[in-house]
Amino acid sequence: MIEVKELALGYENRTILEGLSFTVNEGDYLCIVGENGSGKSTLMKTLLGLQKPISGTISLGGGLKKNEIGYLPQQTIVQKDFPASVREIVLSGCQARCGLRPFYSRAEKQLAENSMERMGIKQFAKRCYRDLSGGQQQRVLLARALCATRKILLLDEPVSGLDPVVTAEMYELIQSLNKEGITIIMISHDISSAVCYASHVLHIGKRIFFGTREDYTKSETGRLFIAREGAEDDA
Repeated sequence: MIEVKELALGYENRTILEGLSFTVNEGDYLCIVGENGSGKSTLMKTLLGLQKPISGTISLGGGLKKNEIGYLPQQTIVQKDFPASVREIVLSGCQARCGLRPFYSRAEKQLAENSMERMGIKQFAKRCYRDLSGGQQQRVLLARALCATRKILLLDEPVSGLDPVVTAEMYELIQSLNKEGITIIMISHDISSAVCYASHVLHIGKRIFFGTREDYTKSETGRLFIAREGAEDDA
C-alpha cells in the first residue's frame, strides 16, 4: 500500500532523518518507535502529504488514494476544548468524500452513525466534544478517521495522556480494526505495547530498523531500546 525509498526528512534544509526505506502491505500493523525528536511525527506528516520530504520517494499502491487515508493526530489543548457535537466531528471525516458539495449525503450521514456505533459512542452523539473524557474523545476521533477510510489508519500517539485502563481499551479497539482488515500505522512511545500488538516495527533515530516484531525484539537495536525504555518506566 505504501512504499518508501531513501527518504530524507527535515525542516528548512536541516535534515533530521535520512536513508529511510520501508513498505507497508495490506493488513499490516506497523508501529513507529524511536527516541524523542527522532522525526516520528514528521514522518507521519510526510506520509500524509502535509510536508514535503527533502529527498526520496513515497509511492501509494493497491489502489490507495491520498484522500483514503484516515488520520488521528496528537491532540492539542485547544482541540480538546473544541465546541462541537460528537456527531458533527465524526461527520467531518466525510469531507473528502463530499468534493465540492456543501452538504453531507444520506450515505455519509449513515456512515457516521455506523462509525459511532462501532466505537461505542453513539449515545454521546449530541454531547459536546469538550465535555467528554480523554478516552471518549479518542474514540470520537477514531470514528471520524473511519469515515475517511476503510483501508488504512495513521495514528499519532493515540493513547497519550490516557489512564492504564482506557489505554488498554484503546489498544484492543485498534487491534480489532486491524483484524477487520484495516491497515494500521501507529506512532507509539509505549514500546512494550508496540511489541505486543504490532506485526512490524520501524525504529528511527541514530539507528534505523525495519522488520517484523519478532526480528525487532531479537535485534541489537530493539533489545537496547526495549531495555532502556523499560528502565525509564521503572524509574
